[in-house]
Amino acid sequence: MLKLFGNEAITVSGCDYDCQPPETGGRYRQILWVALGLNAAMFLVEIVASVFAGSVSLRADALDFLGDAANYAVALAVVGLALHWRARAALLKGGVMGMFGLWVTGSTIYSAITATVPKAEIIGAIGLLALAVNLGVAGLVYRYRGADSQTLSVWLCTRNDCIANIAVMLAGAGVWASATAWPDIAVAAIIALLGLSSAVRIIRQALGEMRSIGIPRGLPAE
Repeated sequence: MLKLFGNEAITVSGCDYDCQPPETGGRYRQILWVALGLNAAMFLVEIVASVFAGSVSLRADALDFLGDAANYAVALAVVGLALHWRARAALLKGGVMGMFGLWVTGSTIYSAITATVPKAEIIGAIGLLALAVNLGVAGLVYRYRGADSQTLSVWLCTRNDCIANIAVMLAGAGVWASATAWPDIAVAAIIALLGLSSAVRIIRQALGEMRSIGIPRGLPAE
């Protein structure tokens, strides 16, 4: 049977839609471990680089990597569990992504008030490195994106990172060309919007999955 949630189609078998999707097994778990390690490493690289560059877009992207590392850790914890646990994990991650988006929004506003011109060459170089890492992760998780809200959240995080990395590189070019901080600030705002929009999408799909198996919002499954 095919269930539709938003724009995503999810195939379910005759087990009351509470089964482990057949496409997420040992291989998917290995991919999540690789993604977790890469995201944790890139968080450290970008947070240090953001200090040296004085870049709010790199800082936002670094915290995005940290959030993704946590997301992959949660995904590893629920691989193989029943759908109601995966949906709840996705709901939690959606909430975390939303809070991250709000934090970056506040940080961007603060930087707009107190902005100094960041170092464009560091922004561009680190953005390129981050894009290479995320393209590799995106290639690994792409085929699993439609299994459920949990795998969808993993895919959306990775896709958003690739978009954000390209934007960070453009910010570096913009800072170099304009000698102002505004391109850097604009990109940080874009990253915040991506986080907020994806959070809404994940939360809506997770709630739809929970309703499909008869779990009222906020109540434990029997």
